[in-house]
Amino acid sequence: MFQTKSTDGSRSILWIPVIFVSASCVLYALSVNFPESSSTKSTLSFPSSLEDLNALASRLKEYKVNYFEYVCLLFCCAYVYKQTFAVPGSVFLNLLAGALFGTLHGFPLVCLLSACGATLCFLLSHNFGKGILIHYFPDKVKFFQDKVRENSDGLFFYLLFLRLFPMSPNWFMNMVAPVIGVPIHLFFLSVFVGLMPYNFICVRTGVMLSELRSINDVFSWYTMLELAGLALVALIPGLIIKRLQRRRQEDRVKVQ
Repeated sequence: MFQTKSTDGSRSILWIPVIFVSASCVLYALSVNFPESSSTKSTLSFPSSLEDLNALASRLKEYKVNYFEYVCLLFCCAYVYKQTFAVPGSVFLNLLAGALFGTLHGFPLVCLLSACGATLCFLLSHNFGKGILIHYFPDKVKFFQDKVRENSDGLFFYLLFLRLFPMSPNWFMNMVAPVIGVPIHLFFLSVFVGLMPYNFICVRTGVMLSELRSINDVFSWYTMLELAGLALVALIPGLIIKRLQRRRQEDRVKVQ
C-alpha cells in the first residue's frame, strides 16, 4: 500500500502536493497579473519548444523596458519553482536568462537560482520524501549511499564530479542527497559550483537566441566531452585526499 508517512519519522508526503499547488498558484498569479504593456495582456507560460522560447523572450524584453523588477521577480520565481519540484526544462530558462539579462548578469543569477532551487528540493525530500525514495528506489539509494561512503574524505569533490558530469541525473541527486547523509552546505556549494559550466554554456547561447535553430545545438559532442573532462578533473583532489588518508592510517598501524 502507498504510505503517507515514512518509517523514519519524516512528515506526511501529502504536504508535497499542498506545497506544489500553493507554489503553482503564486506563480500563476504573478504571470496573469503582469503590469500592462503595449502587448495584449495574457498568461505567461513555461516554454516547451524553441518557438515558444523566442516568443516569450520577445514579450519579456518588451516588458523589461518599463517593468524590470517585475520581470526579474517572475523569472526568479519560475526558475526556483522548476528546480524545487524537479520540473524538466531548465535549459529553456537558462537560455532565457541569457536573452533577457546577458551573460554578465544572467550567468551568476542562474547559478544562484539553481543552487537555491536544488536546496529547496533537498529540504522537501528531507522533510517529506525520505521514506518514499527508500521504498521505491532502494537500489539507487544504496548505490549513491555506498559511493558517498567511499568518498567521504573528499565528498565535496565527488559531489562536484557528479554535477559536472553531463549525464548525471541532477533531479534525482537533489532528492536522494538528504537520504544518504550529504550535508546541506556541501550540497549547496556543489550545485552552485558544479553547474557553472552547464549554466554558462546555456546563458551564453541564450544571448544569441534568435540565431539558435535547435535546442540540440546548445550541446555539441565536443561540449559534452569538455564537461566530462572537467568532471574527471574534479575527481583528482578527492583521490589525492583519499590516498593521503590511507597513508596516514597505514602509518598509524605501523607505529602501533
